[in-house]
Amino acid sequence: WRFLGLIAASSLLDYGIALGLDATADTRRRKLLLGTSITAQLGLLATFKYYNFFALSLKSAFAGVGIALDAPTLHWVLPVGISFYTFQTMSYTIDVYRRSLPACRDPLAFFAYVSFFPQLVAGPIERATNLLPQFRVKHAFDPVAAADGLRQMLWGLLKKAVIADNCAPIVAKVFAHPEWYTASTLLWAIVLFALQIYCDFSGYSDIAIGCARLFGFRLMRNFHFPYFSRDITEFWRRWHISLTTWFRDYVYGPLGGSTRGRKTTVRNVLIVFLLSGLWHGANWTFVAWGAYNALLFLPF
Repeated sequence: WRFLGLIAASSLLDYGIALGLDATADTRRRKLLLGTSITAQLGLLATFKYYNFFALSLKSAFAGVGIALDAPTLHWVLPVGISFYTFQTMSYTIDVYRRSLPACRDPLAFFAYVSFFPQLVAGPIERATNLLPQFRVKHAFDPVAAADGLRQMLWGLLKKAVIADNCAPIVAKVFAHPEWYTASTLLWAIVLFALQIYCDFSGYSDIAIGCARLFGFRLMRNFHFPYFSRDITEFWRRWHISLTTWFRDYVYGPLGGSTRGRKTTVRNVLIVFLLSGLWHGANWTFVAWGAYNALLFLPF
């Protein structure tokens, strides 16, 4: 309960900043307001999710050259949903800054948009252009939509609780001691792991989307048969769609995308995938995962 203040502060800040963006046409003032929003949201995320990672990495790097560095760590619980709601509020203020969305003047609707419980913890990362207007209309119970929502929730529970949760202990056992097993067993473990992570994450998304349908809300699709993709580019258009499109629209595109030459494209791909890796977890393995995917994606 102590961390409820974080989501309240995050929401209140961007609610007020968006009103300020809507009220002025002064370019410098609008850039200052947007910069304040982005700095505050990323600062919040960096403090709670990444401070210990960078502090310990710095301490280890100095220890490698014989310098003992005192890097204090924070013994805080990672607030639930912080990676999701900070991205949702940032996309809102950026859209208001771009004049592609008017500022919301209903605080209840805006706070509900940020903290909408079905997708707060595991996504999809919604856009204000899609979800926020749905809080401004009256909702009546629709038995057809409710039945669709229940079916999707059931499908998500099947993927998560039956498939992913039964694959997990097998994969964990093999991955813990790979030297004990034959090559064919390791290959099967890899296949099961691919199945596990897909059913786990897409299962959560299905539960969230289906739950929202019960209340008459439509959330964006988050997975679209990614393992049937023809190449890595198509895969990333089908996997965790809400995150990949977020990075495309708010990082890759503003940096120039692939329209400013080969060097710029390579730089932008590396930035996006390294940030994506860090977003998934505060660990160097996630950074390596991002770098690996960037290499697969680069136009060599």
